[in-house]
Amino acid sequence: MACAQGPDPLGAGGGGERRPRWDNRLQYLLSCIGFAVGLGNIWRFPYLCQTYGGGAFLIPYLIALVLEGIPLFHIELAIGQRLRRGSVGVWKAVSPYLGGVGQAGTWVLCGVNPASSRRWRQAVPGHSGVCPTGLGCLTVSFLVSLYYNTVLTWVLWYFLNSFQSPLPWGSCPLDLNRTGLEAECQASSPVSYFWYRQTLNITADISDSGSVQGRLLACLAAAWAIVYLCVIRGIESTGKAIYFTALFPYLVLTVFLIRGLTLPGAVRGLTYLFTPDVQVLRSPRVWLDAATQIFFSLSLAFGGHIAFASYNPPRNNCEKDAVTIALVNSMTSLYASIAMFSVLGFKAANDHGRCLDRNILQLINAFDLPDQSVSRDDYAAVLTHLNATQPDRVARLCLETCRLEDFLDKGPGHVVGSPIRRQLSPVPRGLQSPTSCAVLKGERSSPSGAHLWPVVRPERSASGTGLAFIIFTEAILHMPGAPGWAVLFFGMLFTLGLSSMFGNMESIITPLLDVGLVHRSVPKEVLSGLVCLVCFLSATCFTLQSGNYWLEIFDNYVAPLDLMVLAFFEVVGVAYVYGVQRCGSRCGRRSPTRAGCRPPVSSCASCPRCGSRPWRWSSCSPSADGGRTAGRPGTPSCAWSTWIVSRVCCDQHTGMPRRAVACHSHPRMGPPRVSSGRGWGLAGATASASGCWLLS
Repeated sequence: MACAQGPDPLGAGGGGERRPRWDNRLQYLLSCIGFAVGLGNIWRFPYLCQTYGGGAFLIPYLIALVLEGIPLFHIELAIGQRLRRGSVGVWKAVSPYLGGVGQAGTWVLCGVNPASSRRWRQAVPGHSGVCPTGLGCLTVSFLVSLYYNTVLTWVLWYFLNSFQSPLPWGSCPLDLNRTGLEAECQASSPVSYFWYRQTLNITADISDSGSVQGRLLACLAAAWAIVYLCVIRGIESTGKAIYFTALFPYLVLTVFLIRGLTLPGAVRGLTYLFTPDVQVLRSPRVWLDAATQIFFSLSLAFGGHIAFASYNPPRNNCEKDAVTIALVNSMTSLYASIAMFSVLGFKAANDHGRCLDRNILQLINAFDLPDQSVSRDDYAAVLTHLNATQPDRVARLCLETCRLEDFLDKGPGHVVGSPIRRQLSPVPRGLQSPTSCAVLKGERSSPSGAHLWPVVRPERSASGTGLAFIIFTEAILHMPGAPGWAVLFFGMLFTLGLSSMFGNMESIITPLLDVGLVHRSVPKEVLSGLVCLVCFLSATCFTLQSGNYWLEIFDNYVAPLDLMVLAFFEVVGVAYVYGVQRCGSRCGRRSPTRAGCRPPVSSCASCPRCGSRPWRWSSCSPSADGGRTAGRPGTPSCAWSTWIVSRVCCDQHTGMPRRAVACHSHPRMGPPRVSSGRGWGLAGATASASGCWLLS
């Protein structure tokens, strides 16, 4: 690892500390791509495309990418590279009131002891000693790291179980008496049973915490140990590991794409995914989810990209990097969607064929038809003829509705209240599934006698853990050499998540060093170990039997809206508090091109209005399911409280930036130049009589 030689006047400490640098530009690009490209590219973007009109979703997605994603991404890279600091140090240098933007990404507890108060008084001259801002980029990164690595824990568990033939989720296990199969598994499916019972051993609702699952606790410890080994020496160690963790997923996706396109039903899956429905663009929810996906997909406002850019040479072309990484990230999402839904189309075609076979068998037995007299191709014509001649007998058969689109729609959220489930111990909704037409007698049916689900499907398609651990694992079962494909799939998911964890950990550790809360004499190995240990201990709650419910609450309420708030104040800080002209001139002097960072700041100057609109939409409904999180009827209040705590942590800093902006509410909305001092920062700042900080 090459280090900057001699004193670094723009270094994190502002003094003569040597700051590490990337070995080469490729290492830096792969780190940013690995941080940006994560699990959401594999299981959330395809779900959004399928849910919101297929190819039509690309319209708001690309608009959000151009107007919000790339400009804000460029700003983060530019200020990190220019100031050579982490998220907290960067925003405190722009304005003391914006330190909370960085602290929101890292968990900084100010005023806990006199020493920390002295540090803050030294950092912000004239301040009273109380922490000037609350929790911000750091808190979000800390909380996201807790549940993100828990998902990697589940992936690791499945990865280890993939080295078996046959796969353990391919068939139902024997009951305790070993005289038959588990009733729960027979009533649902082997894949659902392995996920909900043998992996999570989930409780009926969130009020029943259950006990810690030893197997998950061991996998959680292993996952955090792997993260620690990779981040033990900062970018020195992550820079070496990133070559594998960033490139291996593309190799696996290519293998899945080639194999998936050769499977029957792949074309139908891709057609279903990208068939446009422009009518959905009228819904504000589509635009909100597109903007949120951009924030998550590019990992904006976490602080990791700022930390990564701070290790760049000052004259690196951050403009080219921002556009390159953003385009690679978006193309990866499309690439993964094609690979995933080609395989899911194959699964749907298999399920559709088996459904037809079951109906054909009923017709042959009921009407005494010769064996193999009805094929899958002839089924529709034969059924139409029998419906016309003997409709009563056909209605009594209670045939299944076999439409390929229904099997493409089918996801783990499709819940059914089967009478069989009521006779068993309480289980989560994902385990509830009908097993036969006879069981469903008395439930709702269509006039023609075809089966209808007794409850409304909450989602149109599968996403998240349901797509990875239920839908896709079932699809792998039908592929020749299933264990090998399972090893590749879960190995890809683990490396994707691991490379994203590098950025999350860097956005926690770097600000702790830059702001001086941890002395630089503390070895990097010790600091990384302490952070990983604290995260591991905090994440043990997710290994409880109710851990999946809590993870869903964290995922729905902790980060999505907070990222928009943090991004909003990032733009306000650079475009209005620091000033567009100053940003362009300061960045331009150290950029190999004339443009510097002025174009993205200029385009972001109107982003507060753009960002506030989806924020208002989402504030009315902080979760996509309207607050109906799985667990129990009282869960929404619990989820709301979690969301409020997170929002308070991230919004505690917002009062001061509002005041700072109010002090500059003249037509030019920003300081024209710094009267004294060098570089970015507050060397030329003066305090007005009203107590507002003015950059003169």
